[in-house]
Amino acid sequence: MTPYDPHQWTSHLFDIEGSMVREILGRVMTCVIWSAVVVGLYQYGPDWFDNLAIAETAHALIGASMGLLLVFRTNASYDRFWEGRKLWGGIVNESRNLARQSSAWLAADGELTHRVVWWTVAFGHNTMHRLRGIADFGPAREHLPVADVADVLKSGHVPLAIARRLTELIAAARDRRLIDGHQLQALDQNVQLLIDYCGACERIRSTPLPFAYAVHLRRALIVYCFSLPLALVQKYGWETVPVTLMISYVLFGIEEIGVEIEDPFGSDVNDLPLEKICGMIEDNLREIAESV
Repeated sequence: MTPYDPHQWTSHLFDIEGSMVREILGRVMTCVIWSAVVVGLYQYGPDWFDNLAIAETAHALIGASMGLLLVFRTNASYDRFWEGRKLWGGIVNESRNLARQSSAWLAADGELTHRVVWWTVAFGHNTMHRLRGIADFGPAREHLPVADVADVLKSGHVPLAIARRLTELIAAARDRRLIDGHQLQALDQNVQLLIDYCGACERIRSTPLPFAYAVHLRRALIVYCFSLPLALVQKYGWETVPVTLMISYVLFGIEEIGVEIEDPFGSDVNDLPLEKICGMIEDNLREIAESV
């Protein structure tokens, strides 16, 4: 995610990274070139081309419908982005709670506490890696048994395998009477919530916007932007070119923003800062592990 100062305006006028300019440049310039061709044909071409002009009012009515489509697109995408952020906030909180409770209730066995804390760190990193399709365990590897890490990496769902390890460690603590049934239930609730949050992130990741909606919106955008010069050329002449530039930039930019934040778990500049979030979990839980 790109950090920025929301009070700064002038610097944002020239920002390129994260502003969708690169992504939509080809589409916008195609519209601009087409608008110049339309104006040139209208001004210097055959007379029959004048009959291809579109009524400005009719085109404006289509624009109103286009605006509603784009509003729904961006709202749906931002809902997914914000839900993803809330889910990762839950992962942060439950990781802290699990480590906090374990450090107090399992204090009689420092090695067991150490393993619970670092498996919890591993859960966050491996949830991020699963959402991104990356095969990497993360920095917790250095603090856990090599054989256990290898076994976890063989599983089809690494975060779930890590949660199983946590459950086994908590059950072992209960069997050794380090904790009672109520404490076991509290710790297991933390692990269960971690799995719930991971599953909810996977739901967002694996369920894009319905295909029919995306296709219809893009077709409508293309028709609207490429017919725009035909609606403006009679009234604006060569001013049609900059007007087409501005309108196509705004419309294609809004649609591309929706595409960018639809899957908030990637590594694009506008996606959630998962590396930073996982690093924060690691730093917080490392302090707990070192204090045991």
